[in-house]
Amino acid sequence: MPPDPDGGWSQEIEAVQNALVIPPTESAFTQKCGVFRWDGSYCENAALWRNTRALTVKPTSQPATAEKLSGKWLWGGVWWFHFGHFLVETTNRLWGLDHTTDLDGIVFIPKRPHLGDDLAEYQVEYLKFMGIDLPIKILIEAREIEQLVIPGQAFGLGKISSGTPLFKDFVKSRFAKEIAPKVSSKLYISRSKIGLGRGALIGEEKLEEYLRLEGYDIIHPEKHDLKTQIERYKAATHVIASEGSAIHMYAMVARPEQHLAVIARRNSGATEHIERHVSSFSGNPPVSIKSLKRSWMPQGKTKKRMARGEMDMPAIHMQLEQHGFIEKQSTPWASLDASEVADVLQGKFEVFEEFE
Repeated sequence: MPPDPDGGWSQEIEAVQNALVIPPTESAFTQKCGVFRWDGSYCENAALWRNTRALTVKPTSQPATAEKLSGKWLWGGVWWFHFGHFLVETTNRLWGLDHTTDLDGIVFIPKRPHLGDDLAEYQVEYLKFMGIDLPIKILIEAREIEQLVIPGQAFGLGKISSGTPLFKDFVKSRFAKEIAPKVSSKLYISRSKIGLGRGALIGEEKLEEYLRLEGYDIIHPEKHDLKTQIERYKAATHVIASEGSAIHMYAMVARPEQHLAVIARRNSGATEHIERHVSSFSGNPPVSIKSLKRSWMPQGKTKKRMARGEMDMPAIHMQLEQHGFIEKQSTPWASLDASEVADVLQGKFEVFEEFE
């Protein structure tokens, strides 16, 4: 069964002696990899799930031999380099650190084997802010591990985006506790600088201009280290965000008295996962703004994460005003005209969906 924030294997820990860990050999959505127990049985509790589907499944064969790794290690699961997926799908077993002792380190298997076993700078920062100083091993070859401690998947994408109580307690008690709020202000989390080939909002620069007049600072998270992002997220009383991975970081430190509005950039269940994360971890559900005229897709592509959403500016203005994010009776925002949209798309996109 899929991981459940309310109980079941998501809140259990299994200890396996002489576990065989088999990493994936190629990048794919679903990968044959995972953990085998000493008796040859496949450990399904070590699999990564998204929604109602396991993304790591039982390999069809096992290697004849595997190098041994002595000691006691925590099973971390799948190591992602993508920022959002790292926050949600790589960290979801770390809660086990508070429920076991005498560990020699944490082992992962890579989502993208061709990227090797290096750690990105932001990942090193994240682990430091979580108070983790254990060795990290990303296994690119099969290994037999003397003792492997396997916590259940307590967070992720789908219903489990709410997180189990144990996982939420782990994050709240550990993450970024020493980082103080800085530069208190209203904040807009933007995607306008990430490039044409990745999903964003059409007209976002114009939205930024309107929000500056309303007293908002603009932050482009990819331009800052994690510490700076966390300082700003902790300090803001009101946050408006273009829907994306950065909101997962905000959710890790958000408090009930803070207010968030999420402007959807696509028609996707991913938006619901993000909003569920914020609601559960902060205790204050975000305002969900789904006011697009249409979405545009790079020619020849169909993945929704690449779509660009054409904003209905008057509708967004009205909702932000209604929910107290901007001043009442402020000047209505003008609709985007066809030339503004064309300037952004540069003839490289086509209409993917129309919205009423």
